[in-house]
Amino acid sequence: MGGGLFPLDEQLQVRGKSCSDALAKLMVWLYGLVQDDLAERILCQVGGLSVSDTSIWRRGQEWGEKIKDVEATRISTAMVVQEYGGVVRGESENSQRMGVAMDGTMLNVREEGWKELKVGCVFEVELEGRGQGEQVHALKNSYVAVLGGPKRLGRALWAEASRRRLPRAAESIVLGDGAPWIWNVTAEHFPYSRQAVDWYHAKEHLYRAAHLALGEGSAQAIRWAKGMETPLYQGHTWRLVAEIERLAKQHRPVAQELRKEAKYFQRNKRRMQYLELREDGFPIGSGMVESGCKQFRARFNGPGMRWSRPGAERLIPIRAAILSNRFSDLWAAARNLPPD
Repeated sequence: MGGGLFPLDEQLQVRGKSCSDALAKLMVWLYGLVQDDLAERILCQVGGLSVSDTSIWRRGQEWGEKIKDVEATRISTAMVVQEYGGVVRGESENSQRMGVAMDGTMLNVREEGWKELKVGCVFEVELEGRGQGEQVHALKNSYVAVLGGPKRLGRALWAEASRRRLPRAAESIVLGDGAPWIWNVTAEHFPYSRQAVDWYHAKEHLYRAAHLALGEGSAQAIRWAKGMETPLYQGHTWRLVAEIERLAKQHRPVAQELRKEAKYFQRNKRRMQYLELREDGFPIGSGMVESGCKQFRARFNGPGMRWSRPGAERLIPIRAAILSNRFSDLWAAARNLPPD
């Protein structure tokens, strides 16, 4: 770092070429927010601090490993508690509604190509307004993410849900896009929660069936799909299945694809009770986790970015901590780790 007196010197306790805890924390926080070179420019322009992007990357990797260790210990502890029945599920201690949502996004890993980053979100449910103007909001979102399979995400998401005391909430819900792995995780870790396929994903499948059978973008396809939205919302999924099966018989060239769509609705029919869920004060959209996926992509998928697997796995918990407003807590925990 360069000499001279700069605005943040006293606050960050910068002396000569040393790096205080406060400056290290700021460097790692910026590393979790933006690319290394942009973090370098921010420190220079805002704080008058000359720190190279290489130094920022190195600090990020060093502390990312420590934060990853903190999270791994927390997950292991939560799994032991779960295994030995330390959490009493389904016995509410307050009237709070809560939920979890799961989705995935892609990032480019060197020598592996595009791999799925599985993302989970834990949130609180709040109702605003009364009667027909009532709005349902997902608040206080916190995130976990793993560059691995459903089992790993399930463990991490259960640990976060336990920390947030979701198992003791009055009611809870699991939201997803309908992928089978999501419901497998739900069955293992959240069997007492209600389940729902995201409304917008369900509509996408409805419109896909319409366009397959009646022509991409045609007025007839749009009219048919719009007419089916009401029974879908009301939970009359059997009507959609019957109608799509009828279209499959009439349009043989696309019959196989149409039957796949019919099976999607058949398989998830109990998770498509949208009117009932809204009347009970639950969200029916998984925007909270989709927003999380977008924010992970914003950090990992810049132009030309490719990650080593270890490098990505050190940044993931930093990014998740920032998105969850838990960075300071995890930083403190990482500082208190015993030396290797």
